[in-house]
Amino acid sequence: MENRRVFLKKASLLTAGGFLAGKSGIAKAATSATTTQNATKIIGLQIYSLGRELNEDVAGGLKKVGQMGYSTIELAGYNNGKINGTNMEDFKKMADDAGLKITSTHVNPPVREYLAENKQQIMDFWKKAADDHAKIGVKYLIQPGQPATRSTEEVAYVAAIFNEAGIIAQAAGLQFGYHNHDGEFARVIPGGSESIFGRRGFGRNAPKGMEIIYDGLLKGTDPSLVFFEMDVYWTVMGQQDPVEYMKKYADRIKVLHIKDKAVLGQSGMMNFEMIFKQAYANGLKDYFVELENYAGGTQFEGVKGCVDYLLNAQFVK
Repeated sequence: MENRRVFLKKASLLTAGGFLAGKSGIAKAATSATTTQNATKIIGLQIYSLGRELNEDVAGGLKKVGQMGYSTIELAGYNNGKINGTNMEDFKKMADDAGLKITSTHVNPPVREYLAENKQQIMDFWKKAADDHAKIGVKYLIQPGQPATRSTEEVAYVAAIFNEAGIIAQAAGLQFGYHNHDGEFARVIPGGSESIFGRRGFGRNAPKGMEIIYDGLLKGTDPSLVFFEMDVYWTVMGQQDPVEYMKKYADRIKVLHIKDKAVLGQSGMMNFEMIFKQAYANGLKDYFVELENYAGGTQFEGVKGCVDYLLNAQFVK
């Protein structure tokens, strides 16, 4: 039986080739010649990566992001017409001034338990969120938080709610999507009361009807209403292969989060060359860098290291 630590050790060995291939492109500041050469690369950033540092000077921070080589951004911190306290129209103007296009946003409903009793509250939230984001020209309306999914029945109900959110988003001219972490790769069973992590439950005695939550959400959602933004790092942390999922669900996974343990390409855990190769084979165009708490410096420094890696990577078009 393989635990998560053993799996990640193996994953590190398996992806070492991808790490070594990309090592030469890691974080030295991109020269002006390199920047000009790669000016056609459309690289997005999830602004969650900058945390409070962006809020200290939104206009100046966004200009720094544009100067680094990012072209698009994905919002985070939405609340009732504002992004982290900044009016959305004002935020858009600052992004425009920085040469950044807002193409996507991460938004969570106010409840985690999806029940018949609060369904209307969830729908009212999505109507407001969709209308607010439509005003600033956002393309993707994406939920990044996992609702309670402890059984196949709960997974099916969440998928049904996603479908209705998709209808609301379409009515406002947006596309509704779902972003994963590692928890969606746990398994559930009919009538279950908890998610089953790791490899527990495999084998001849596996309960009938057991399924991976992520697969259940894919199965239960209408492709014309709901797409998926795959976070490739969290997929690996969930003991799954993002490339395999991209091959299997090429028509459903339309956006990626490009993420690593820290600055892109430095951990040895992620085979970004194969991920990008499959993304291009699928016709996928939109992706966003995400960097969580960076211990090596400021978040701005870490985010720059990420874009430098992608600008210098030959496998990124």
